[in-house]
Amino acid sequence: MDSSGFTDLFDEWTDSALEWVSDNGEFLFDSIRQLLEGLYDGILWLLQLPPFYLVALIVALIGWRLVNVWFALLSGAALALCFSMGLWPETMSTLALVLTATALALAIGIPIGIAAGFLPALDRFMEPGLDLIQTLPPYIYLLPAIALLGYGPATALIATVIVAVPPAIRLTSLGIRMTPKEFIELGEALGMTPAKMFFKIRLPFALPSIMAGINQSLMMAFGMVVIAGIVGSGGLGETIYGAIRTLDIATSINGAIAIVVLTMVLDRITQSAARLGTGRKS
Repeated sequence: MDSSGFTDLFDEWTDSALEWVSDNGEFLFDSIRQLLEGLYDGILWLLQLPPFYLVALIVALIGWRLVNVWFALLSGAALALCFSMGLWPETMSTLALVLTATALALAIGIPIGIAAGFLPALDRFMEPGLDLIQTLPPYIYLLPAIALLGYGPATALIATVIVAVPPAIRLTSLGIRMTPKEFIELGEALGMTPAKMFFKIRLPFALPSIMAGINQSLMMAFGMVVIAGIVGSGGLGETIYGAIRTLDIATSINGAIAIVVLTMVLDRITQSAARLGTGRKS
């Protein structure tokens, strides 16, 4: 069989398998879509409930508490800039998408990372899969999600979660493995139970790496925002995608500025929160 014949056979098998899964799992995928969209809509409703100046004030206060007063002033002014460009609803929609996807990615990645930290064989088994996920172009994950979930925020969430999970798994696993052996031996000598040893010894040592994983998952989610606009995710990604299609350069630049603002504000806040949290642990 020549290469073209094998390719045609593989494509036909893939299409048939995807069609079978879609037909036989329609109820399951409809339920997943409703659950994801309900979670996203709830977070979006909370973000859109207060006026923009109250959100900007809250972010500025958090920035002042975790970073410094200059960052607080700049972050508040930057969010006001998003409002002045007429992109506040899209900004909140993007923030809701990123927060929802990151929360789901951490709920999946941190427990798996903890298990991989305790089980080196599991860590080695997952390593090629995580490498593959982080190597493939992100838009690849949109294609099967569109076929199974259709267009909308649910598809964007699934693709974003897939992209955001690997850093959480890798850095959580690394943190668990970084626990010094002498402290583990000390815990065993004191007769600690495995649960107590985890919470009293392993988790404090792993916390800096876990917090770094949270930050990286958040950044990976932001990196997926524009790509997710292709599937009708709403927010700034869809705004930029639509502006590119119509060659509306000004709108695309405004959307890019708003994404940069959100990314930088959340990046600095999460990094500072990580340093504060690990400092208190130590």
